[in-house]
Amino acid sequence: MKKYDCIFLDRDGTLNSDPGYISSIEDFSFFGFTILALQKMALDGNIFCIITNQSGVGRGLIKKNKLEVIHSFIKAEFKRNKIPLLDIYVCFDHPNNSSDRRKPGISMFNEAKKDHGLNLSNCLMIGDSIIDIKSGKKIGMDTMLVLTGNGKTTRRLLTKENFPKYVVNDLKEGAEVLCL
Repeated sequence: MKKYDCIFLDRDGTLNSDPGYISSIEDFSFFGFTILALQKMALDGNIFCIITNQSGVGRGLIKKNKLEVIHSFIKAEFKRNKIPLLDIYVCFDHPNNSSDRRKPGISMFNEAKKDHGLNLSNCLMIGDSIIDIKSGKKIGMDTMLVLTGNGKTTRRLLTKENFPKYVVNDLKEGAEVLCL
């Protein structure tokens, strides 16, 4: 498996089901394959960052303290399962009034680069949305589209310019492809 400086992960639709704005821990659950897939990717020394747009906060649909509970749970699960997570970067911007922090902007990636000394061109972005792929492409990193979440819809929107390096059914298949 190629060892990346960091594997960036989108959250909703990539790591967990995406029923809409997840506003409480009771509404959050990892896909059944997520933990095992990430453990497999971590075997060769890969580390992770989660990069997530959470406009539900900006829209007033999610309380920040409830989001922090969800992210504390995610961090604890990664730690409990020995999956190295550097951090979770979050953008609360509403899409109609967004900064470069909101994907497909790259400010969250640059923040991770600064915080952890990453070479972004030697990283991988995994997500289910066109904005995940565009973010990674903008930076020059490898990209992987998972067909969970919005992935199937996203696949129909891909053009030659934003076509990812990998297209896989889910994170489990992504781990298998990367570990060949």
